[in-house]
Amino acid sequence: MKQEASDAPTSARRLTWSLGLAVILCAACGSQPVAPQTSSDRMNKIIEQFERDEPALAGEHWRIVSLEHNPFLVDDLEAFLQELAAEGASRPRLTPVVRIAHEADQDIHHAVKEFLDAGAFGIVLPQVRTAEQVARFVRAMRYPPQRGAQYPEPRGRRGWAPGGALRLWGLASDDYARKADVWPLNPEGELLAIIMVETRESVENIDEIFQVPGLGGALVGRADLSLSLGIGTPAANGTAPEVEAAIVTVGEACVRHNILCGIYAQEDVEERVEQGFRLFPVAP
Repeated sequence: MKQEASDAPTSARRLTWSLGLAVILCAACGSQPVAPQTSSDRMNKIIEQFERDEPALAGEHWRIVSLEHNPFLVDDLEAFLQELAAEGASRPRLTPVVRIAHEADQDIHHAVKEFLDAGAFGIVLPQVRTAEQVARFVRAMRYPPQRGAQYPEPRGRRGWAPGGALRLWGLASDDYARKADVWPLNPEGELLAIIMVETRESVENIDEIFQVPGLGGALVGRADLSLSLGIGTPAANGTAPEVEAAIVTVGEACVRHNILCGIYAQEDVEERVEQGFRLFPVAP
């Protein structure tokens, strides 16, 4: 799954890419009211759509940049953010979300911190299997609680250096600190901690996983789910009965726990909406 290697040239390329991404994400600036949050003044359009009980569609409300299998998409991301800057919007025209290359059983803290500091509104974590992994993910996305914090747990561990995020979000430091928390644990938060449901274990543990405070959403990955279930290659078996049964199980849990859930689907968006899915990373 990983696009990682241990050789020095690759490490150097990754460092250069990371620094470049931080600069790129600083390019788009805007301003945003600091009044108490309502669905109409949301910065994060995915959350806004969910609060309206409407689907969030790729290309219309948000965009995901996946680094899991394609770690060098700087040009695409740069063009996307330059478009936002040219329009002079008070918030990004499309909410930017990053799917990191690291999987849930790895040390993810530095990657999560890097992309949040650059300005991402959501992080997608691949290959989640347990509630413990989700709790660790949530802590990586949160700042430590300060005096009088209304939502102190799970205690965050993110360090302070959001220079790119301040410019992209168009906020002063204190306002960013207030909004840069995980939703729906913090109703005023604008950050989404999103997991990939793509393993047999994640489906089996779905109720426990969905009860982790601070989890913002889940995306079903049919290809890896097919592999994890052991029924054959995704191209031939991505719509197999076993895969569909697992998807239905996840959708039912989404409704049961009122969790923002999505799926990589193009051809069956209306059917998936009826099943409880609201987040679609591939444009229909």
